[in-house]
Amino acid sequence: MQQRILNLYREYPKPFWVLMLANFIDRLGGSLLFPFFALYITQRFNVGMIQVGYLFAIFSLSSIVGGILGGALTDKFGRRSMLLFGLVASGLSTLLMAYIVAAFVGLLTNAGGPATQAMIADLLPEEKRTQGYALHRVIFNLAVTIGPALGGLIAARSYFLLFIFDAVISVIVAIIVFFGIQETKPALQEGQVEETVAQSVGGYRHVLADGLFIAFLLISTIVTIVYVQMNSTLGVFLRDQHGISPLYYGYILSLNAGMVVVMQFWITRMLKGWTPMVLMAVGTALYAIGFGMYGFGSTFLWFAFAMVVITIGEMVLAPEGTALVARFAPEHMRGRYMGMFGFTWGIAFAIGPLAAGYIMENYDPNWVWYVAFLLGTVGTLGYLVLHAATQKRFAHLKVEESPAAP
Repeated sequence: MQQRILNLYREYPKPFWVLMLANFIDRLGGSLLFPFFALYITQRFNVGMIQVGYLFAIFSLSSIVGGILGGALTDKFGRRSMLLFGLVASGLSTLLMAYIVAAFVGLLTNAGGPATQAMIADLLPEEKRTQGYALHRVIFNLAVTIGPALGGLIAARSYFLLFIFDAVISVIVAIIVFFGIQETKPALQEGQVEETVAQSVGGYRHVLADGLFIAFLLISTIVTIVYVQMNSTLGVFLRDQHGISPLYYGYILSLNAGMVVVMQFWITRMLKGWTPMVLMAVGTALYAIGFGMYGFGSTFLWFAFAMVVITIGEMVLAPEGTALVARFAPEHMRGRYMGMFGFTWGIAFAIGPLAAGYIMENYDPNWVWYVAFLLGTVGTLGYLVLHAATQKRFAHLKVEESPAAP
């Protein structure tokens, strides 16, 4: 076992592992806080899920702007610079979140997101990227295995302590990145001219002109609307409809993270060679089933089993989705493509919790999960429709990149 771990370590460059360490610590801070944010708002301010949905919408819309700007500036100033800025800015602004300055916090929180994803693509060759993103998820979720359970204990004492912990941790991670990672931005090719900031931001017109990629983003947004219910609506639903305490909700989230830690890398290697959109469709179908189950059960064990189904889908879908974005993107535009991919999460958080809150307060709350099943089914079919076109595009790219190509 020890030798296998050592061999795995040697497969990837040292800066990649430093980045993974930084992401582990950063995610530990985030997972202390955000799963309990809706619970904090509803208790602290005595409001319903519609008001929480509005808050998520404000935060998410501003994070879209932050992510888009961050993606452009990542391609302009470099991955390391934007990652450092994002960590420090989001860490300090997290304290403001306790006082609901959601628009400002959202703008800063996602500024460094595209830089991390682009840096992984820079550090790893294409054949290693899906497994690299899978490892990123393992590290990410190892933190989440610990975070929600610990966050539940801290929240029992004071929700505000969660904000303080997250802010301090973000600053610590920035120090690790500063001393441990060099810039990975690809050097300019012969004949290329350094873009101005305006040109870098304006380069999004090329991303928007990529019709196949935009279609992929639209479908991914639908799927992500389903997924974000796990960290926004689900905790309130389980508490209010079934008497599941925040501590036990934390255990359900820790089950999700623990499965990813134990199984993610193995599943990703096992599925190596499968066509990307087929994997996306299979994972989304499992989302549809798992989230739909929450509309039919009433016990903790049933809800935990639903999370098992969701997590298997997540392990199939998530690493492949990010690797797909790296394949879609020209090397010099990875930050902007990753920024647009982050757009799907921003839109999903803006729409998903608000729509779910409206359903919960005006209709049978179980309809949140019935609708999640329907949206998951639409997403599954959408990925299958894109299958042939993406296979043709990636085959064409391989021909262009081959040394034997004329």
